[in-house]
Amino acid sequence: MRSNLLIPLFFITLTVVAQTDRAKQLEGRVYSDDGDVAATHVLNLTTQRATITDNNGFFSIPVHIMDTLEFSAIQYKKKIVVVTPSIMASKMITIGLEDALTELDEVTVTPYNLSGDLSRDLTTLTLDPIVTASTLGLPNAYVRIPTKAERELQAATANPIMSFDPLINAITGRTKMLKQRVARNKLYERTQRVRDFFTDEEYVENLGIPLEKIDDFLYYCEVDSRFQEVVDTHDRIALWEYLRQKSILYRKNNSLD
Repeated sequence: MRSNLLIPLFFITLTVVAQTDRAKQLEGRVYSDDGDVAATHVLNLTTQRATITDNNGFFSIPVHIMDTLEFSAIQYKKKIVVVTPSIMASKMITIGLEDALTELDEVTVTPYNLSGDLSRDLTTLTLDPIVTASTLGLPNAYVRIPTKAERELQAATANPIMSFDPLINAITGRTKMLKQRVARNKLYERTQRVRDFFTDEEYVENLGIPLEKIDDFLYYCEVDSRFQEVVDTHDRIALWEYLRQKSILYRKNNSLD
């Protein structure tokens, strides 16, 4: 009788362990106050697997539950995140990075006779004119530089006659993945524009969204098909009314009222 009970328990235990140890391709995005999050290093300290973020801070890395992730860049403090079951179950995580400020006790500004007061020193300095493509009147001055994802997509689909790479990329699904990444980045850029339209205080005080939930709230908005239409109107009044209505639903769904 006892042996008959132990056998099912043994297999249940094996199943739980297998599910816990199952790897997942974790997707996420890092962000900071200055927005410069490209090429942030993401290292899985447990498995020693690593990757870097793209221009918009997105990353993807294989993880197991209880793996330890380290996020680092020259301009930011290192951040350590342990992969909990809730992180493992999430579709995407967001990681905030803090600036790594270095304060100097004393600054020597010789031999240029500078005072250290920027507003005063600028009036005494002779500065060369700024040379850019636009000031030189070059024909490519206002050409938009493609993002990393767009360049990768272009490379994956270029020269279909002279190379088998486009066909291989289409069969393996790489082309589809890159198209989805380009679309996701464009959606993220649109969301960032909305974030910059209003201050954090307006989200917190007028919409009732906690500061740490603002990014999650905007992600909640961007999955709505109406979001793109409202943003593309460039009507801030209409956009604010849309955010106000969505904030009511968001607070209700997340028990924030």
